[in-house]
Amino acid sequence: MIKILLTIFLLWLFYKVVFDFIIPVYQSTKQVRRQMGDIQERMRQQFQQQQQQQAAQQQQARAARQQRPADKGDYIDFEEVK
Repeated sequence: MIKILLTIFLLWLFYKVVFDFIIPVYQSTKQVRRQMGDIQERMRQQFQQQQQQQAAQQQQARAARQQRPADKGDYIDFEEVK
C-alpha cells in the first residue's frame, strides 16, 4: 500500500515539475530568443538605412562642391617694398 502511494506521489511530483516548471521555462526561452532576433533584425535595418542616408548626403555634398566654382577670395599680388 505504501509502495503504491509513494509511486503515485512521485508520478504526481514528476507531472508538476514537468508541466509547471520545465515547459514554461522552455516556452519563455523560445519567446525571448525570438524577440531578441526581431530586435537585432530591426537594428540591422536601421543601420543600413542610416548608412544609405549618409552615402546619399555625401554624394550630394560632392556634387555641390563640383558644381560651384572655386572661390579664390581676394588675392593681392605680393610687391616687394624697398
